[in-house]
Amino acid sequence: MLTTAALCGSVVSNFGQIKPQPAPEKIVVDEYFGEKIEDPYRYLENLNDPNVVTWMKANADYARAKLNEVPERQNLFKKLKELDARKESTISELQITENDHYFYLKRNTNEENGKLYQRIGYKGTEKLLFDPETYKKTAGVNYNISSITPNEKGDKVAVEIAPSGSESAELLIVSSDGKVYPEVFDRCWFSTPSWMPDGNSFTYGRLNSANVTDPNRLLNSKVYYHKLGEDPNKDVEFLSSATNPELNIGAEEFPLNLYHKNSNKNYGLVLTVDNRIKLYDTDLKDNFKPTKWTNLVDKKDEVTNYNVDKEFIYYLTYKNASNYKIIKVPISDPNIEKAETVIPEPKNGNITNFTLTKDGLYYSLTENGVQAKVFFLAKGKKEPIELKLPFQAGSASFLTVNENKSDIWITLSGWTSPTKRYLYNPSSNTFTFQPMTKPIEYPEFKDIVSKEIMVPSHDGTLVPVSIIYNKNTKLNGDNPVLMVGYGAYGISMEPRFSAGFALPYCTYGGIYVVAHVRGGGELGETWHKAGFKTTKPNTWKDLIAVTEYLIKEKYSSPKRIAIWSASAGGILIGRAITERPDLFAAAIPEVGAFNTIRSELSPNGPGNIPEFGTVKDKTEFKALLEMDSFHHIKKGTAYPATLITAGMNDPRVIAWEPAKFAASLQNANTSRNPILFLTDFESGHGMGDSATKSIEKNSDLISFAYTHTGHPKFQPSKKIKP
Repeated sequence: MLTTAALCGSVVSNFGQIKPQPAPEKIVVDEYFGEKIEDPYRYLENLNDPNVVTWMKANADYARAKLNEVPERQNLFKKLKELDARKESTISELQITENDHYFYLKRNTNEENGKLYQRIGYKGTEKLLFDPETYKKTAGVNYNISSITPNEKGDKVAVEIAPSGSESAELLIVSSDGKVYPEVFDRCWFSTPSWMPDGNSFTYGRLNSANVTDPNRLLNSKVYYHKLGEDPNKDVEFLSSATNPELNIGAEEFPLNLYHKNSNKNYGLVLTVDNRIKLYDTDLKDNFKPTKWTNLVDKKDEVTNYNVDKEFIYYLTYKNASNYKIIKVPISDPNIEKAETVIPEPKNGNITNFTLTKDGLYYSLTENGVQAKVFFLAKGKKEPIELKLPFQAGSASFLTVNENKSDIWITLSGWTSPTKRYLYNPSSNTFTFQPMTKPIEYPEFKDIVSKEIMVPSHDGTLVPVSIIYNKNTKLNGDNPVLMVGYGAYGISMEPRFSAGFALPYCTYGGIYVVAHVRGGGELGETWHKAGFKTTKPNTWKDLIAVTEYLIKEKYSSPKRIAIWSASAGGILIGRAITERPDLFAAAIPEVGAFNTIRSELSPNGPGNIPEFGTVKDKTEFKALLEMDSFHHIKKGTAYPATLITAGMNDPRVIAWEPAKFAASLQNANTSRNPILFLTDFESGHGMGDSATKSIEKNSDLISFAYTHTGHPKFQPSKKIKP
């Protein structure tokens, strides 16, 4: 049995810092389809083992000390604090009811978390309804509101609140006078409450467990019906695999219920990370309970989103349309095989979103994932018109009240264009700037510009790349670069104004690069599937190709390039440095997925099978092994400086995945570059972090990147010893 001394022994560096010894190996052998795989750090998967926790804490303390000794880090932290404090407030989760009640989260300057507010009308008087800091005052616990859902009347709002980034939320009901109802619903991550027409009852989703390490936590989740004033423990199942076996809801799938007023129907939505939805409906009965669900959409229909008005159900689908198209069917005869095409697949760009109002249908289209356009199809018309946006945006999103109202707000953003919210009037074809908080200026970013290029990858495929930099930068091959990517789930890295990370990075003279690698959705569903399961190697090979291009074109050099990503982006970063460690000076994989042949056994693993595959299938096992960074680490290799992070409360990537990767990399590395492993024991996947914690993390990432890409301001007074 491993002792604490063996697992967590330490040595003292020349500068008084305690450096943990590499974790010892204890090999376990697994066999998959006749292939034997050695795992030397299986024991680190036991997060309840005090020896494992002690080793993680020792590494965290050492990493923290090393980051704190970077001289410019504290100045950077102060700069980011000042940029954040410059905003009068930060608004999120805005929702508007049909009777013009505004509900939103607002975090004022120097506050850590958003509080729930309400006002009537855009110019109405603001009223505080709920402050998470007053909830269960417990030392060391940061409660954060993760979602809000008001009822139609606006006299009640469902509030999800979770501690310390765990996303293991409790659901509360708050009235418009600030009263908190006595019912508390636990295990409510991704609960999506849906209010019934009486305004006093609702459906909500619930997990098996609030424990983020429970392997059955996310399996067989259920939708319940609740009426205010009744005991939540007696709530009946409304939609689940047990209640509705005829719907064939998989254990890893999430059922949701959404009531729609005009059709007076409940819509049962079944989701996983697979972007194809399953959809059912049922008429609303007097007792608010469904009788029989009718199947509307199945996986084979390749529908990713839907909207409903008084007559039709509209679908966004990529079936026979990689760039997506919008189709519709009558509510009275919803056979999707008879669907009419409303918006055909565009030749250039792909449809990213759509919404309905009283006047017609709006949709956004993005070219190469970075140039947004917005179109409007008026009712009774056959051809949409392109709206002339107030400025050239990289991304566009919609907010509407419902399909009974004309109101639509369009929010625009870009790499160097601050996010702005506009009310659009279709009658006059005009945009009215309607900020929810006072606009601010950023004179320090005035010389930062962006450009878009296409870079050939290993197989000749052109990869979109965004480059953000100071316009006076000289291409002399000696510029620090921080390159980011993701490449999973068909998610696009849309241009967003980042005053808290990307742009401050550039103020130090570095070049911020976004590689839109395959596996994302920038070029439609074909782009997603080109970095998916067996084609996943394209994801990191695209990043490697972009790196080689930056070197060839004198943007930078290997000793000056750092790469960063998070979550599923851990595959991207982990495999890039294990395949080409010579190309990078530093790597920063945050809360990353590294041990993909074991991920399936983690709480969030089964739900990710549609994206990455299962070890139960021989072909998919081979694909998972190929994308497994942990098993591609080679002893005796000089690896770049690496900062690996984990969140002990992480419900998405369990903390043992980064722990195993860090342990193996520390043991294998022959360079003098540090391999730091920083676990946050009061955080999760990053969602729900306080403002200060977010700023601290950004300060760490930028500081680590600049320290190891040679920026003079970030060099410790004494050389870091590995």
